[in-house]
Amino acid sequence: MAKIKTVYVCGACGYEAPRWAGRCPGCGAWNTLEETVASEPQKSSAGKIAANQRPGTGADALLIRDIPEDTSLRASTGISELDRVLGGGIVEGGLMLIGGDPGIGKSTLLLQVCDQLAKSGQRVLYVSGEESARQIRLRARRLGVESEIYVLSENALDAIEEKIRTLQPDTAVIDSIQTVYRPEMASAPGSVSQIRESTSLIMRLCKETGTSMFLVGHVTKDGAIAGPRMLEHMVDVVLYFEGDRQQDYRLLRAVKNRFGSVNELGVFRMTGTGMQVVENPSEELLSHRAKGASGSVVFCGMEGSRPLLCDVQALTSPTFYGTPRRAVNGADGGRVALLLAVLEKRANQRTYNQDVYINVAGGLELSEPAADLALCAAVASSLKDKPVGPEVAIMGEVGLAGEVRTVPQCERRISECARLGFTTLVVPRTNAGRIRAPEGVRIIGVDTVAQALSVLF
Repeated sequence: MAKIKTVYVCGACGYEAPRWAGRCPGCGAWNTLEETVASEPQKSSAGKIAANQRPGTGADALLIRDIPEDTSLRASTGISELDRVLGGGIVEGGLMLIGGDPGIGKSTLLLQVCDQLAKSGQRVLYVSGEESARQIRLRARRLGVESEIYVLSENALDAIEEKIRTLQPDTAVIDSIQTVYRPEMASAPGSVSQIRESTSLIMRLCKETGTSMFLVGHVTKDGAIAGPRMLEHMVDVVLYFEGDRQQDYRLLRAVKNRFGSVNELGVFRMTGTGMQVVENPSEELLSHRAKGASGSVVFCGMEGSRPLLCDVQALTSPTFYGTPRRAVNGADGGRVALLLAVLEKRANQRTYNQDVYINVAGGLELSEPAADLALCAAVASSLKDKPVGPEVAIMGEVGLAGEVRTVPQCERRISECARLGFTTLVVPRTNAGRIRAPEGVRIIGVDTVAQALSVLF
């Protein structure tokens, strides 16, 4: 009996090692090497590689100018926020991976997408390796899905491939990639080798048949999609569902998109009948704002092409310890520490003996430097215990010298603020000099943080 050959594969980068080690030689991650059975190509009785295992697609090389352009290859999902994140819709033959915490709404959203696509006349196949067909039917009834959707409860990839080639759907969903497996491989479903080989076969199937596919991916405790990191490199689009399961709002972001921008954000609300699109997220995020309270400032950020207003909150209190506490939610902690130092040095705002707490309401993550001035104003408002006017919105990047720098797409931000009724906008002076204020809106240009605080208070 032939001895089974095993190798150790890194779950983070896919590096293969002949023996176990505490640290991966490829990426340097600790405790990521997992034992798996080494796979070998199938061979026929004559010792040659079987026909169905031969590499390549048989395609001819073409000059790039001779490749026909077709703008109709992108199909709408029927859900506006998902189309926005995808860059306009589903691309024919595209392979899309969507990940998120358990219970966040991945399967719910995809079943609604299948419903909309089927209503538009597409042939749709929903493959589940986790639920039976009866369970899917119960969920579809709760969501009000009654269109013609083909459902397959299967996790053997060979059977799934055969059904896709026979049915020839326009769009297919596989829920999830961690549950499917190739029977000829000895490793268990969800292992590094199974995920890698299964995704490779599915990718080839998409390109050969023109079927667009959604893959659902489980996530680890760190929030990354489970399996080798190369999984995200193999697919065309990687989407992440974010949000607190105790809250109604869900945020859909693209971290990779070969067919569009990765800066777009989709906002949904989870209800008893499925995911509902939030048409005006700025108004929703500010609907519960405590007006007249110190430490609360409105900031207009950009998520891709969409201006989004949010409530930036700060709370300061005298510390009773030798080192003051800094707690940040929704912003970068290192950036906040830098801004506190600028306030101390350049604006004479004493925070060395204050605990500082920062929160961005609504579960948003502020990553752009344009939020600097709003964060500084919120901290100063809490320190002085003086509220910023409810009609005021603030934006601007702050440098180490205390200067307020230009922010991009300022005109679109100002238009969104004016639409929602904000009449006083504090912006960098370089932006204010180039923008014509909308009717009824006063734009105040500032050069430094100290100047901005003197205007506000």
